[in-house]
Amino acid sequence: MTGNGTDLLSRGSCDRIAEAIRSAEAETSGEIVVLVAARAGFYRSAPLLAALACGLIVPWPLILLTPWSAASIALAQVALVLLVLLAGAPHRARLALVPRSVRRARAHEAALREFSARGLARTEGRTGVLIYLSVAEGHAEIVADRGVASRVPAQTWSRTIEGLLGGLRRGEMEAGLVSAVREVGAILARELPPEAVPADALPNRVILVG
Repeated sequence: MTGNGTDLLSRGSCDRIAEAIRSAEAETSGEIVVLVAARAGFYRSAPLLAALACGLIVPWPLILLTPWSAASIALAQVALVLLVLLAGAPHRARLALVPRSVRRARAHEAALREFSARGLARTEGRTGVLIYLSVAEGHAEIVADRGVASRVPAQTWSRTIEGLLGGLRRGEMEAGLVSAVREVGAILARELPPEAVPADALPNRVILVG
């Protein structure tokens, strides 16, 4: 396990997922890596943008609908901005301020970045496959290197991704990940049979990122 995400999965869960990876890789020349991230981003700008929007909007209804003085309106404006900033301080609150499309885009970028950073693009035969799960965003993605992508269309992974997200929603992350590993392994076994001497170039442990 790496990173500061040790509260995402227990050591026992990580060991069982790692064993599923070893079993799957025994049937294929593909290389599977599982990475679970607590979040894909911190979205620190979200409360700032929300506070700015509120600060710009709130004076107008007060000017039009109340007899308040300019000083009172300015104080209300400042108070609302501070309130929005405080309310958006917790990560869960910041996440709620971010549009779903932005969260998905951030998680997708993180998956591609991790794929490169973890060495999946450096395997012999380019057969690395990353199973990426970002918990806060509720986003799962399977990123395959070109040696796999040339044989397995991207839509093939859709069912596996849906199953993984279903496990996350039910609070069964370990079961979802084990099932995803087995499904990915079965697909790879059909398209990329094992070599005489397995390479096992990438670590089988679960990578946890806080």
